[in-house]
Amino acid sequence: MTTLKERLHADVVSHMKDRNKLALTTVRNVLGEIETREKSGKTPIVLDDAQVTSLLQKEAAKRRDTARIYVVAGETDRAAAEIAEARIIEAYLPQALTAAEVEAIVDGVINLLKADGVELTIRQLGAVMKPVTAKVAGRFDGKAVSEIVRSRIPQ
Repeated sequence: MTTLKERLHADVVSHMKDRNKLALTTVRNVLGEIETREKSGKTPIVLDDAQVTSLLQKEAAKRRDTARIYVVAGETDRAAAEIAEARIIEAYLPQALTAAEVEAIVDGVINLLKADGVELTIRQLGAVMKPVTAKVAGRFDGKAVSEIVRSRIPQ
């Protein structure tokens, strides 16, 4: 099984062969961001898939925000280019979860904790959030997950 970073490198070659300039440039820019992040500390690190996914989410969000600014400024061509780049980046992200799927995950974790004899109150929010966050891992908005968990725990 290849890592996300290896997949990005392999896609650079395929985009070159396909002469897909937009995708090639976008993937190269993302790889540049990954390498910058890996080399930016006192000691070099290697990003794992979760960290690369997080970086890809931020890069896609940046491009969508920039597209909104271009739309407001009347630069529809530039906005379309930014949205196209965001779509290319988002193709590498895991499939997003629906609210119903996240609610099912939250309910499952709560049921497991109750089965273990844990009496859930708002003070045990972290005990629920930690396993839920691990399962959701960048596929759903963290703030929305927190709200779902809070709605399921008695105050």
